[in-house]
Amino acid sequence: MASEFLKRFDVLVFGSGLAGQAVALRLADTHRVALVTKRAIDDSATARAQGGIAAVLNDADSIAAHIQDTLTAGAGLCDPLATRFVVERGREAIEWLIAQGVPFTRGESGYHLTREGGHSHRRVIHVADATGAAVQQTLTNKVRGHPNITVLERHIVIDLVTGAKLGLNDNRCWGAYVLDLDEDRVMTLAAPNTVIATGGAGKVYLYTTNPDTATGDGIAMAWRAGCRVENMEFIQFHPTCLYHPDAKSFLITEAMRGEGGLLRLRDGTRFMPDHDSRAELAPRDVVARAIDFEMKRHGLDCVFLDMTHKGEAFLREHFPNIHARCAELGVDIAAEPIPVVPAAHYTCGGIKVDLAARTDIPGLYAIGEAACTGLHGANRLASNSLLECLVFAEAVAANIEAQAQQTLIPPRLPGWDESRVADADEEIVLSHNWDELRRFMWDYVGIVRTSKRLQRAMNRIRLLEREIDDYYANFRVSNDLIELRNLVQTAHLIVLSAMRRKESRGLHYSRDFPDMLPKTRGTVLSPSRR
Repeated sequence: MASEFLKRFDVLVFGSGLAGQAVALRLADTHRVALVTKRAIDDSATARAQGGIAAVLNDADSIAAHIQDTLTAGAGLCDPLATRFVVERGREAIEWLIAQGVPFTRGESGYHLTREGGHSHRRVIHVADATGAAVQQTLTNKVRGHPNITVLERHIVIDLVTGAKLGLNDNRCWGAYVLDLDEDRVMTLAAPNTVIATGGAGKVYLYTTNPDTATGDGIAMAWRAGCRVENMEFIQFHPTCLYHPDAKSFLITEAMRGEGGLLRLRDGTRFMPDHDSRAELAPRDVVARAIDFEMKRHGLDCVFLDMTHKGEAFLREHFPNIHARCAELGVDIAAEPIPVVPAAHYTCGGIKVDLAARTDIPGLYAIGEAACTGLHGANRLASNSLLECLVFAEAVAANIEAQAQQTLIPPRLPGWDESRVADADEEIVLSHNWDELRRFMWDYVGIVRTSKRLQRAMNRIRLLEREIDDYYANFRVSNDLIELRNLVQTAHLIVLSAMRRKESRGLHYSRDFPDMLPKTRGTVLSPSRR
């Protein structure tokens, strides 16, 4: 495997979802940008987003109402400044996407707005029920056509290169080591600005709506480099993932409940009114726990989302993607309820950043699901995530542009050293460890937690960490090894954060601490105090 391979850019962007592509496009006219992605450029969580993007876009709604809905969903842990920062920039963010050519669905008097759980108004702009796919395709075409953007597909980041690792006094991020999966060689990518937009960590769980790329890479590499992380205990489980043996991680959008969908048991009984006065329009954490409770109470494999009362024409018009996919699997959603189960969906915590998306390391930014901006608190309000991507992509671009005249003398970056490692001889070890991790995280660190379950999970994680560290030190890197190393590190952060929260709040529900404390703060973990 060759290792001496250096490329220089002005900005490195890791991740090709909305956050990564938006910041790349905003900077590309004045900077040489490398967009690095583990698989194809369109293989992202953005491409799977169905519902839409929340923003205040009509006179019946207000900035104050959107802020209040976000704070309510966040269960007392949202940062008020970050929340206002994002919500106030909602219209501008949507106008930027429209200018890029995103074909949002129109109604009789302008763009059609839908309503999702936790929202007090219709404010979710969308492209039918496949918003993310439309946004991804539109921006991908722009990115591929820009002369200043170099797209590196099938490249996975191993670790960041910082001043501390180089023995310098200034701990700036100067680039990263990246494995080219097709050429099987490690590249050194150098740049004075690096943006982590790698998404979340849903693959740490057995059942997830996330793409296979969601392995916590950005969170883990930032932690190893010295960044703090925050609120990692708050993992959002989407209440309604299609339950079908031939459907992998297919999401049934929140908007279906916003448009009148009813959750029922197998015998047709509605149950959400027994759990919350908002019934099916309660926030996701409430709905997910209610489904989990009813499944365990009745010994069910799933519950059912009933849209049959809306009629064939309505479902084909508003949810064509879901209608077609379910039909392929033999489920006629106009004639029968949809079988659904909760699944890990969104990492509300992440790398701690400020309002310019700056991390603790100069030159290193984090945006999107990999970051913790303070917007989501203890539970993300539906459709706020894509809005956050857009707003903080613009914030990063503005910050980098403002420093464009700053003279930075880059240090010499050494090539990747693999002189003391050998080819892997037991690849099956990685596969077994991966399966073990995801199963015990699902069993012990899921929707409902206990102190004993968390301790069991931590004990297993520490054993896995020792095995993986030994493997990493002795064998050449591979995609599976890099991802497993990151998953185990991220799982450790999730469990440690959960163990430190002695209450139930938002997405973190503990049987041992079922009450919400009157006052609380975010769970901040620091590498210097691990």
